Amino acid sequence: MKLNQQLYDAVASRAQHAKVDQVCLGIGYSAVTLDNGGTGIAYTYFDRKTGCSLMKDYEDFEGRPAADLLALIQSDNFLKRTMALALINALNHAQVRDEAPDHGNAVLLETLGIGPQSKVAMVGYIKPLAKMLESRGATVEVIDEFRQIGSTPAFYDKLADWADAALITSTAILNNSLEDILNHLGPGIKAGLVGPSTPMLAAAFSDWPAVRALAGSVPLDAAAVVKTVRHGLGTPYLHRYCNKVTLTVQP
Repeated sequence: MKLNQQLYDAVASRAQHAKVDQVCLGIGYSAVTLDNGGTGIAYTYFDRKTGCSLMKDYEDFEGRPAADLLALIQSDNFLKRTMALALINALNHAQVRDEAPDHGNAVLLETLGIGPQSKVAMVGYIKPLAKMLESRGATVEVIDEFRQIGSTPAFYDKLADWADAALITSTAILNNSLEDILNHLGPGIKAGLVGPSTPMLAAAFSDWPAVRALAGSVPLDAAAVVKTVRHGLGTPYLHRYCNKVTLTVQP
């Protein structure tokens, strides 16, 4: 898919000068660390567990060139794509490490123009964010495949002619649904990608001008982040050791 190639291209040159230090596939999130200090995380995506091993054709990428693992962003295997997206975020770590934090989502909401009367389409139910928007008077419509919330055709109708803004979980990258979602956005809708998996790489989204905000997580303490991942903990725990950052993308 086009987005996969653009994510690859955005960090390919950096991958030539880095080696993978550690890969940690946790049950909630995964993490990749590099020999140059870069650390990245991504949601651990798999559809179902049918045995004791979830990875076919296993490869050990630790100690190898980052370019070897980066190629897996083109894979059809969800776990391989998880590792590759975490790597992409690790390769971009230095570029976003010093960005100002947006822990209260003020930059995200301002960038997308979300206010008290806004109609917001949310892909992936992020409860704290949805509740915060509703408490401020916004109307939120949600679709979430895992929680069996919403109908895809009805939701796409909302994207086309109802919503003012769209908040899309970046796990949509991992199941290759993001391009389809973005292609259903109606004119004038501003979209933001949200969640720790978000690759804060504006160049990768240049073909989708509706994407105005990339809201992700920047690890501050690599060892603590990896331990959190190993212990199967989720976003609230990760954010103890990360900055929430919103990168504004100009159309």
